[in-house]
Amino acid sequence: MTIMLFRKDSEAILSSLNRSPRQPAVLASCSSMKGSRLFLCLFSMLCWLNLMPTAGNKIFHFGLCRVSMSVTEIRSGFTAIKANIQARDPIRTLSILSSPHSLHKVKSSDRCCITHHLFNFYMDKVFKHCKTEDSYVNRKISSIANSFLSMKRKLGQCHEQNKCMCGQESTEKFKQILANYEGLNVTSAAIKSLGELDILLDWMEKAPVSSRTLSVLLARHVGECISSLALRWKYRV
Repeated sequence: MTIMLFRKDSEAILSSLNRSPRQPAVLASCSSMKGSRLFLCLFSMLCWLNLMPTAGNKIFHFGLCRVSMSVTEIRSGFTAIKANIQARDPIRTLSILSSPHSLHKVKSSDRCCITHHLFNFYMDKVFKHCKTEDSYVNRKISSIANSFLSMKRKLGQCHEQNKCMCGQESTEKFKQILANYEGLNVTSAAIKSLGELDILLDWMEKAPVSSRTLSVLLARHVGECISSLALRWKYRV
């Protein structure tokens, strides 16, 4: 009986969250509840807040894959060394990421896959070949690489959970990027790829996110939180 009431309360809270995506409205709905209802509502609010990015982080939604990354920190580090890195690029007429059909018009369903490929690409083929004689530049590159490593792991988890499917288009586009890279010697290709980091960040941040996708992610995440609490409640009753 307790579990049935719990489920009804959970459904009501989820419905309220879907109708009121903003925090004040959700808190207002909680304020009129008492006892277990209030507890469940507040717990749902905590689940919702967990979807919010931490200070300095940006949430990226690639279909059902949700990951956070400190874009501001990466941009700051890259801006500090951008001129230095690009001055080391001997070939200005070619591009790794901006060549025709590389990142242009990527379908939303393929964004997760190609992003996953690109973060692996930067970790495996770019950062390790960009050491310079300047210790300051090297420290900045190392810091950016650490942020990429964290993002790579998160995208890898999505891939393992089948939330990051690879279609033919994403595979072909990544092959084009690899072909651009392999057309140069390793050092020149790595330096050029690093110098184009802002192209990748701009492309990621311009990704459209539908309200429907956000609603699905929110409902799913809160549902998982509530299910976890329901399981604990069950064994306590």
